[in-house]
Amino acid sequence: MRPNLVCMRVLSPVLKLALAPKRGFCTGVSEKEVRVRFAPSPTGFLHLGGLRTALYNYLFAKKHGGSFILRLEDTDRNRLVPGAAESIEDMLEWAGIPPDESPRRGGPCGPYEQSKRLDLYHKTTQTLLDSGAAYRCFCTPQRLELLKKEALRSRQTPRYDNRCRHLSEKQVQEKLSKGSPYVVRFLLHKGTKPFQDLVFGWTQHDVAAVEGDPVILKGDGFPTYHLANVVDDYNMGVSHVLRGEEWLTSTSKHLLIYQALGWQSPLFAHLPLLLNKDGTKLSKRQGDIFIQHYIQSGYLPDALLDLITNCGSGFLENQMGRTLDTLIQQYELERTSTHSALLDLEKLPEFNRIHLAKWVEATETRDQLVAQLQALLQETYTEVTFDKEYVERILLLRKGHVCRLTDLLSPTYSYLWIRPLISKEQLDSLSREASVIGEVVVRLLQKNDLNLEMLNNDLRSHLQELKSTKYSNAMKLLRMILSGQQHGPSVAEMMLSLGPKETILRLQNALF
Repeated sequence: MRPNLVCMRVLSPVLKLALAPKRGFCTGVSEKEVRVRFAPSPTGFLHLGGLRTALYNYLFAKKHGGSFILRLEDTDRNRLVPGAAESIEDMLEWAGIPPDESPRRGGPCGPYEQSKRLDLYHKTTQTLLDSGAAYRCFCTPQRLELLKKEALRSRQTPRYDNRCRHLSEKQVQEKLSKGSPYVVRFLLHKGTKPFQDLVFGWTQHDVAAVEGDPVILKGDGFPTYHLANVVDDYNMGVSHVLRGEEWLTSTSKHLLIYQALGWQSPLFAHLPLLLNKDGTKLSKRQGDIFIQHYIQSGYLPDALLDLITNCGSGFLENQMGRTLDTLIQQYELERTSTHSALLDLEKLPEFNRIHLAKWVEATETRDQLVAQLQALLQETYTEVTFDKEYVERILLLRKGHVCRLTDLLSPTYSYLWIRPLISKEQLDSLSREASVIGEVVVRLLQKNDLNLEMLNNDLRSHLQELKSTKYSNAMKLLRMILSGQQHGPSVAEMMLSLGPKETILRLQNALF
């Protein structure tokens, strides 16, 4: 179900960078600079939905010559996953969309972990308390649980009843003097104003009518998302917030906090959800939504970025094979649809095949692929060494035929790396003219400037002249000698892949 929203899409002028609102600044940040942030919580590892949000922020920043910030929202201390913070930045770098400012890289607005910015949140909270925009809540967890159970029993949405909002200053001081634990809540006002979202248009959500006053500072001294993201976006000079649609209904609440602090808010753009092909939500319980899974499975970052933008919006038309530079050039935020994006992961191998061919064509990336394939081969065939020139030639010849490097380690292509063991009985069962066939092929391979078409034609014309062996049986024999398999690439393709020297050696070992 959609949230209770009133939406009318009106874009155009609000997107112009000249209209970007004034905001807080840290040293070295220009007021006119486009600054966006990706702010994941290290309570888990980066998944496809998070990568898509990061990518759209990166594209927007680079499209307008701005900065892309990585900020870790690590205030939920009980749910932090060891290694997740470092892994998130590793994954962004792997994907080719590294942040300009981050915990690892530093920057003018650091620190970039919220757990290291507590003084700032405490000062802001005190400002809200002093102005009456926030108050201390002393309700116990037991009372809050009773409120929740009562609401559910009455088939109502659980919400805080704002009880502590009405405590007098004297009552508050008495509780403080007794050391009573408390949280700080923000006081919601009814009648929120509509705001213009850059994707969903004019939007209004009266949070005070459906929610209790939200906690902004927890009992452990750490802020909640509602306070921390407002404080950090303002103080880091963020000009545009591009985040998931699930935060759309909370934006009115965040705008009330900006208003209470007297701060100008950034511009907001809420990106539609990324869903499975059948329309169901991507679940973190699905092991194949985490980026690490795709790295281990041998997929290229370009293929993954191409796929998740191809199924969404923000582009005039969807195309396969777009590089990151092309995505930056073509991306337009105002073209973002409000409809959820359906992700068809079954198409990923085809996307990867296209991008793998591009990587093979380019010298720099081809060198990376050669090194990766050599490492994979060394793991599989520990007693064999494969030189760079041979591996590079295989990649060039198989370009466009395989989807991943690991495909070249499948049984279909094992003939490229090891010599098959063929018995005399197997050869005799295919042809009594085996040695004659071998001699014909050896002569053909001694020609210069061999190519696939020439070799196919020569094999057909010469082997069809044999009297007692059908052409099809001759090809079966050659395929068996070269690969030890009855099926696979054409004989001419195998000969070109192996090269004349290796092909002749295999024929000689088997036939002569």
